[in-house]
Amino acid sequence: MKSSHFLLPALVASLLAAPVAQAHSSTDLASSPTAPAKKPAGITRIDPTFWWVGMKNPKLQLLVHGPGIANSTASLRYEGVTLDGTQKLESPNYLVVNLTVSPTAKPGQLKLEFKGAKNFSYSYELKARSTPGDKTQVQGLSTQDFIYFLMPDRFSNGDPKNDYIKGMKAPAAARDSMYSRHGGDLKGIANHFDYFKTLGATALWLTPIVENDQPKASYHGYALTDYYTVDRRYGTNEEYRSFVRNAHQNGLKVVQDVVLNHLGSESYLFRDQPAKDWFHQWPTFTRSSFRDAAFNDPHGSQYDRKLFGEGWFDTTMPDLNQSNPLVATYVIQNNLWWVENTGIDAYRIDTYSYSDRNFLMQWGQALLDEYPQLGMFGETWVQGTAQQAYFARNILPSTDGFKSNLPGVTDFQLQYAINEALTKDAGWTEGISKLYYTLHDDWLYENPMRNVVFLDNHDMSRFYSVIGEDFAKYKMGLAWLLTTRGIPQLYYGTEVLMKNFSNPDGKVREDFPGGFPGDKKNLFTSRSGQEAEAFDYVSKLANYRRTHEFLHAGKLMQFIPDQGVYTYFRYSDAGTVMVMMNSNKEEKTVDMARFAERLNGFSSGVEVTTGAAIADLKTVKIPGRTAWVVELKK
Repeated sequence: MKSSHFLLPALVASLLAAPVAQAHSSTDLASSPTAPAKKPAGITRIDPTFWWVGMKNPKLQLLVHGPGIANSTASLRYEGVTLDGTQKLESPNYLVVNLTVSPTAKPGQLKLEFKGAKNFSYSYELKARSTPGDKTQVQGLSTQDFIYFLMPDRFSNGDPKNDYIKGMKAPAAARDSMYSRHGGDLKGIANHFDYFKTLGATALWLTPIVENDQPKASYHGYALTDYYTVDRRYGTNEEYRSFVRNAHQNGLKVVQDVVLNHLGSESYLFRDQPAKDWFHQWPTFTRSSFRDAAFNDPHGSQYDRKLFGEGWFDTTMPDLNQSNPLVATYVIQNNLWWVENTGIDAYRIDTYSYSDRNFLMQWGQALLDEYPQLGMFGETWVQGTAQQAYFARNILPSTDGFKSNLPGVTDFQLQYAINEALTKDAGWTEGISKLYYTLHDDWLYENPMRNVVFLDNHDMSRFYSVIGEDFAKYKMGLAWLLTTRGIPQLYYGTEVLMKNFSNPDGKVREDFPGGFPGDKKNLFTSRSGQEAEAFDYVSKLANYRRTHEFLHAGKLMQFIPDQGVYTYFRYSDAGTVMVMMNSNKEEKTVDMARFAERLNGFSSGVEVTTGAAIADLKTVKIPGRTAWVVELKK
């Protein structure tokens, strides 16, 4: 997610910059820290909303919210559960209740008793776990996967009943507005499971599905207002659980997009802040510098580190203070909750590099301790492979106390490289040589195969536009995406040549044609010309990749590009694929003798996407602007 999602009007921006007590609506006295803390009338909510017995970590932190709740004392009587104590916060409307849920505890309704000016009780549910031993849940990610990335609001409208939700700050869909809700939902995505399978996708990554009850531009999902609720314009929590189950039954994994760094300004946690130190506070609104290098620059200043890590992403995105142990635990428990509650397979972590680094290590360890198989990759929109590797598991020494435990990252360095390969002439290190030299730096990673490779995303100009709508270059890019190392990710619509530039960013987030009532084109079911050719090309290569282990999991050997031609091999004992990319406009004759160490024992080959035979492996002539994916034959 990049920095220019949207800005509030000056009045609201100044309100957010004002002292905390002034940032509350006059109609929200029940949740305001300035409200009278008289007789507690009850509990507004408890987070987590429920929990499970049998979690590996027996500790459970409950954040109890209700008017004047801090003036109450808590007690319980439940076999196997002990009350470790309570903690008051600055706001009188919060009380932290710490529990230990021992391995002997059974599922049931735990009765919490609160005594104060008024006595009341709350029935808190402890559930039986469903994920242990169920191989259909929390499957993780592997190099066999092909991730299809989409924005739920912009993909398909399957349930018109949730197009208008009374009481929400942006209640209605308005497709004629670039930054309004358009009406896409979970049912719309599920209606097209067969489309994904035909394409060859094995995993679906959705931009955040949690509630974003913001007055403007909430469609992207990155300004959450409720950690525990699916946005009602997408569906309900139970519908999301069903969505994940149905995806699994259709052979599709689910990647949930999660934001650790910030939340939305309309969240109850910000409108009624538990304490000032739950957020990074500034005298006036201060935006992050977005300069991640400040974190680990050995010559850097504390000022730059603070500005990058503690500045807000936007006026509507308060920056969480994850160095506060209560905040850290709140976020970690929420992310555990979604995995156990739904069985999702992986997390994509938005703005990963912006979070407190000690928290990132704690977060990663907590999730992997509970779910070792959980897939995780973080957004690392940084410059330089060393900087990118710093945020992943790597071979680098820890010089600043941070040693990443994140399995993989979004590989922006390779995204830069493929764009350069297809838009610049070949040089010693430029053009297509950029691919070679970027992959050369893979030695920095513990396992670069866990990185997610991509051509574009929701924050970038679309790939087809970047390459000048050149269809030959398009096929080269897709051939590379589906044959290089790592886990490939495709942004929705790339397979049918959706295009546009990211200024403004809404243009690269347009609706999928055919996903909404009244669409003039339906590219789910009716494709022709190059749109059909593009879809078929991706489908054929993606499905071939999925069923051939030597391509999706084999070793990679690359050769230094020569005269604008880049050649590499994916191979294992089961077979070998040779990929040859000619970035020149003109045909090139290639002497194959330099590839002898990989060609030894092979006499011919078949180009995977066309079926064309390659009878001579001594000298080949490859047309200009062409990528060959050749399965070698003995």
